[in-house]
Amino acid sequence: MTNNKTKAIFWDFGGVFTTSPFTAFNKYEATRGISENFIRTLNATNSDANAWAKLERSEVSIEEFCTLFEQEALAKGVSLDGQEVLTCIQGETRPEMVRALEMLSKKYKTACLTNNFGPSAGSNDTDDIRRPILDLFDIVIESRSLGIRKPEPQFYIAACDAVNVKPREVIFLDDLGVNLKPARELGMRTIKVITADQALAKLETLLGHKIG
Repeated sequence: MTNNKTKAIFWDFGGVFTTSPFTAFNKYEATRGISENFIRTLNATNSDANAWAKLERSEVSIEEFCTLFEQEALAKGVSLDGQEVLTCIQGETRPEMVRALEMLSKKYKTACLTNNFGPSAGSNDTDDIRRPILDLFDIVIESRSLGIRKPEPQFYIAACDAVNVKPREVIFLDDLGVNLKPARELGMRTIKVITADQALAKLETLLGHKIG
């Protein structure tokens, strides 16, 4: 039976519709002889004001990001190439998540809540493998466009306003607990995505019906 409290499903992109960039970061670290999870730890340090946060809020260009990011790494005693690190975040598509979105978008409002940088979701980059997935959403909420990012509460409020729902009417999927916490505090039900099967099973439980 459909859970009539749910009017919208919000989804993160990277780590939800694609494999986690942290896996790619680890591979990069291994090839460079850097300790595992160094990049993830670096990005979690001063997370509201570091180079990555500034990039996702469009406060710096990619070139400026690379300079700042490399300086942050050097301060920890590690030499990194910012451009190389950025190439790690694409990930591989999870087709089962895409199929779920296709089906659920017929019944619920959907929004993609993404911390991102570079070309906007409205660009005409036909080589972008994200494009067919992004086109399935009712709306894409981008940090680069708003100048705010997850986990800032205003980001979630803006998403709710964009699709005209209240937080308690939303289920939100993200692969990072730090992004889920403020959503829960606002009243959303949340799912931490570890695997596609795990996440979709939990989603069916919260919805009260099968996805297919």
